[in-house]
Amino acid sequence: MRITVKPYNTTSKTCDCPRILPNFARFMSSIRQEKINSLIKRELAQIFQQESRGLFQGAFITVTTVRVSPDLGNCKVYLSFMAVADKEAALDMVKDQSWKIRQQLGSKVGKQLRKIPELAFFIDDSLDYYDEIDRLLKK
Repeated sequence: MRITVKPYNTTSKTCDCPRILPNFARFMSSIRQEKINSLIKRELAQIFQQESRGLFQGAFITVTTVRVSPDLGNCKVYLSFMAVADKEAALDMVKDQSWKIRQQLGSKVGKQLRKIPELAFFIDDSLDYYDEIDRLLKK
């Protein structure tokens, strides 16, 4: 099977294998990023489990997604809150303690990472979105 690919100069070429365009590569995360994502997610989950009573007034916090930037300097952490009346207030409580969370994360993964990324916390509302879609489909 021959595939025709148009390169950037718009003259057509034929090749025997598919070609990955450079623009596609920026949307994919590297294997190293994926490993660091899972490492940070696992360690943050343990930190939230161990410290929830002391730092977060017993709130049940779940780490749903972690995304590290390509330079491994910034990290977006998406959290899900259960048994909490005000999710925004709980998120503010987590943001206030972010320096302590980062310090504990550094003590756990300091041997595997050169630099501990800056943590930015966000509410993961995907479960609420799924429930809303399910409710609308049942109508």
